[in-house]
Amino acid sequence: MRTTRFAALTVSAVFALAACGGGDDSGSAASSPSVSAETSADAHNAQDVSFAQGMIPHHQQAIEMAELADGRAASTQVKDLAARVEKAQGPEITTMTGWLKAWDEKVPESMPGMDHSGMDGMAGMMDSADMGKLKKASGKDFDSMFLTMMVEHHEGAVEMATTEKAKGEYKAATAMAGDIVTAQNAEISEMKKLIGEN
Repeated sequence: MRTTRFAALTVSAVFALAACGGGDDSGSAASSPSVSAETSADAHNAQDVSFAQGMIPHHQQAIEMAELADGRAASTQVKDLAARVEKAQGPEITTMTGWLKAWDEKVPESMPGMDHSGMDGMAGMMDSADMGKLKKASGKDFDSMFLTMMVEHHEGAVEMATTEKAKGEYKAATAMAGDIVTAQNAEISEMKKLIGEN
């Protein structure tokens, strides 16, 4: 009787140890709370990838437009706005590029002056004809064209960022999306006011 009871206790002890992570199969389950706590902040989904892959060329075009203001804009307010666009969006491109590399996903390749026609259908993107007109404009004509185009461009970015906030999983990406919505909505209001003053 004592032997049977000891055998039963031994079997119980083995099961208890297995449940605590002694077994191969249950080891991952036992450690999953700490693993998920560590990886939840790093977890990402297809929406996060799509956001970064779309927003990089979107930002690149905004910077390309902003760089034109220096030698063409008449208004110091337009030049100031363009400088802020460059300052904000350049580092965001670097950050998003880092995410895509870490996720082993394709990083969009784009250089200033490149044809963005492949991005047709992306919210707020200018086509090559629009960019050509902007490059040829100067003075108040440039200011008016720049502001009108950049409002549309920003509205596209806000749309993309709003989708990321709703559907993204990667916390750093959804946080950036929130910052984009806040900052660019404020700039849209500023630009619409400047358009009214032109």
